[in-house]
Amino acid sequence: MESIDLVNVYAEATPNPGSMKFVINRMICPNESVDFRKAEEVKSSPLATSLFEYPYVKGIFIMNNFITVTKAEDHEWVDIIPELRQFLKDYIEAGKVVLEKRTDLTEEEETEVITKIRKLLDDHVRPAVEMDGGAIDFKKFEHGVVTVTMKGSCSGCPSSTLTLKAGIENLLKRMVPEVEAVEAEAV
Repeated sequence: MESIDLVNVYAEATPNPGSMKFVINRMICPNESVDFRKAEEVKSSPLATSLFEYPYVKGIFIMNNFITVTKAEDHEWVDIIPELRQFLKDYIEAGKVVLEKRTDLTEEEETEVITKIRKLLDDHVRPAVEMDGGAIDFKKFEHGVVTVTMKGSCSGCPSSTLTLKAGIENLLKRMVPEVEAVEAEAV
C-alpha cells in the first residue's frame, strides 16, 4: 500500500493584525527567507506570484515552514483564511516550486564582532520573531550601530519598534560592548 504524505496548513495570528502566519507541516523554504511587499517585487517565487493574484494579498513573507500573508485593510481574516489555507495545501501537495534556486549569493568577510552579533540574533532573537510570523536579518554593523531588516509580520507592526529598542538593542548592547544602537532598515 502506498503511503500518502498529507499536507496540513493552519493559520496563526501574529502581533500585527494585518498579517496572518500560515504554518505548514513541512519545510518549504529552509534556511532562507523572502519578503515581498508588492507583486512587482516578486523574483524567484512562483508561490508568491500566485498568492499576489488574490486581490486582498498585499504582502508575502516565506521562511522555513511558514508563509506570512499581509492583507488589504478592507478584507476580514475570517473571510479569507479558508481560501488561503486550501490554496496553500493544494499548492504544496502538488509539489509546485516555492522558491527557485538562487545563484547570486556571495560570501562576505566577518569580523569577530559581527560574528557575535549574528549568533545572538540567530540564537535568541530569530526564534521569537519567527513565532510571530516574521524574521529579522542582519544588514550591517558600522560605527557602533547594528542595522537589521524586519520582515513578514514585523514589517509595519506597531510593536516592532518596541521589540527592536527594548529587546534586541538591550540584548546586543549587554552582550557585545561595541554595540551602541540598533536600527531597522525599511524593506
